[in-house]
Amino acid sequence: MKKVEKFIEETSNGKIFSATFVKKNGTIRTIHCRRGVKKGLTGKGMAYDPGARGLLVVYDLSKKNYRMINLAKLIEAKVNGLIYKFI
Repeated sequence: MKKVEKFIEETSNGKIFSATFVKKNGTIRTIHCRRGVKKGLTGKGMAYDPGARGLLVVYDLSKKNYRMINLAKLIEAKVNGLIYKFI
């Protein structure tokens, strides 16, 4: 899990990155996103803790909405020109 922790640390300051992962329905998706976006938040919060479920909340730059990445299904990510391979 050290690679995942380093990946999370690298993206925590709002840097744009891409991630390839297996979606819940089994298809593979590549997303261009960033973390730390506050756009559209109401301040209400979520009904659960995504981190406790192994999920990473990101803002999808192409769909202009929030998405969740299942860290257990993460295949690879590219941050600052570095490619992290997970599976």
